[in-house]
Amino acid sequence: MITTELGRYLAGLSEEMNRQIGILVTRKGAITHVIVGDAKGIFIPPLQEYPLGRRALRGLRLIHTHLNDEPLNKDDITDLSLLRFDLIAAIGIRNEQPVHLYIAHLVPQAGNTVYEIQPPQDFSNYDFNFIPFVNALEDEFERSQGFVIAGAKNRKAQPHAVPPDQKHLRKHLPQSSPEQEPAVGHERAILVSVSTKSKHDQEDSVDELAELAWSSNVAVLEKIIQSPKQINPRYLLGEGKLQDLIITAMNRGATILIFDQDLNPSQIKAINELTELKVIDRSQLILDIFAQRAHSRDGKVQVELAQLKYRLPRLSGKGTAMSKLMGGIGGRGPGEMKLEIDRRRVRDRIALLEKELKSLSEARRQRKSRRVANRVPIVSIVGYTNAGKSTLLNMLTRSRTFVEDKLFATLDTASRRVRFPHERELIITDTVGFIRDLPKDLIAAFKSTLEELEDADLLIHVVDLSNQRFEQHMASVDAILKDLDLENKKRLLIFNKTDRVPADEVAYLSLRFNAIAISAIDSGTFAPLLEAIEGTVFHEKKETAKV
Repeated sequence: MITTELGRYLAGLSEEMNRQIGILVTRKGAITHVIVGDAKGIFIPPLQEYPLGRRALRGLRLIHTHLNDEPLNKDDITDLSLLRFDLIAAIGIRNEQPVHLYIAHLVPQAGNTVYEIQPPQDFSNYDFNFIPFVNALEDEFERSQGFVIAGAKNRKAQPHAVPPDQKHLRKHLPQSSPEQEPAVGHERAILVSVSTKSKHDQEDSVDELAELAWSSNVAVLEKIIQSPKQINPRYLLGEGKLQDLIITAMNRGATILIFDQDLNPSQIKAINELTELKVIDRSQLILDIFAQRAHSRDGKVQVELAQLKYRLPRLSGKGTAMSKLMGGIGGRGPGEMKLEIDRRRVRDRIALLEKELKSLSEARRQRKSRRVANRVPIVSIVGYTNAGKSTLLNMLTRSRTFVEDKLFATLDTASRRVRFPHERELIITDTVGFIRDLPKDLIAAFKSTLEELEDADLLIHVVDLSNQRFEQHMASVDAILKDLDLENKKRLLIFNKTDRVPADEVAYLSLRFNAIAISAIDSGTFAPLLEAIEGTVFHEKKETAKV
């Protein structure tokens, strides 16, 4: 771990200067930093050259002196936990000589234990074979938490990797089952909610955040809910609790923190100063999902525009906070650009996209004019995300619009014709799903697409009745339609996925809310819906013709 000569040299200098002295050492034995502190502690410099990446440990050990032969303190353990050192050791000094070694290291989390502090060791007589120990420790992290460790495939962990006299340095934890481990290569997230709302509302919102994370191929390791009396304006939650959260996240093998609440630029910067984990909020996660699902030119332009408007106020220069978001969750999308890009270029790009969006809107208006000239009625399907809108469209029109049991599986608008008796036909349009707290920039970007709802003769509001939060979903859709000035538009309320709900409950809820019950995967349930569409649309057309 450290040679006797170097330990004595550091002890002599430290006593002479009355300051703590520390060194950071790689596993190859190279000293990367020499740190001179004061009598009480040292300050760890930025370590961007030695990032954590996918490793459980940083690959650096911190060895420093303690005046008056003092043991490791709380600051030492915090540095160990937050910075993920291979090991931290303090050389206790008395009369210019090293007396004791105080050693601590991380362990895969078992309950509330994330580190282990060893009993004081006699500096002169202590022999510690460091490399076999740290290799075995990292192997243990890999087995218990699914870390992808560089070189792990080429290194076989043997039972005797740690010398017998050092076995007390390691806690052997049970190996986790494959079902508990996140898929290799996926982001691993801790979800965080900090709000003064009721705990029930927070739990509902975090559950939905977990669904969003799953839709973006993120493995959720843990959900943390905080209900402070007052929101901390800098970190949302207190600095101490945030440090505990970060330590927990890193010991769980998390690569990203996802906050359920929107973070302002100063909060993102402050939180990033405490951790090397990526930090994003709910809006950025939704934008990421949209970036993955946009396929049409309309969709790609709208998503990129929303992303740039979201990122513009967060571009504060070439700081680590921005570089952490490069690639992966929160950093991809159509026309992906470096987040450190000059603000002027971003504004120019926004202006260009808005011009292109206007051109695409003009093309939509021309198509609308042709439909009006042909007097073809339009029916638009709206609803909360993953309510079954695309499945319903496919079954009604015998088409093959993309369907997946994920939030925002459908992003691009799809229109199909449906023929009714007496040579009558109408156009049914599927729209992007709604969700509560939809990012404002995203609503603004998709407003041109959602404007097509204004032309609809009828809105079919599809609700997933099997979801226990279906009433909140209905309220969210109503609120968004109101924002779009569509609250007075003729609507049919459709309860979908009734095959997953007891029949008596379906009957009661349908009567209570005046809804039509269907199962979008069973066309045999469509008769009442088709009858209602035909009666509403073509009856109104007939009345209009009489006038």
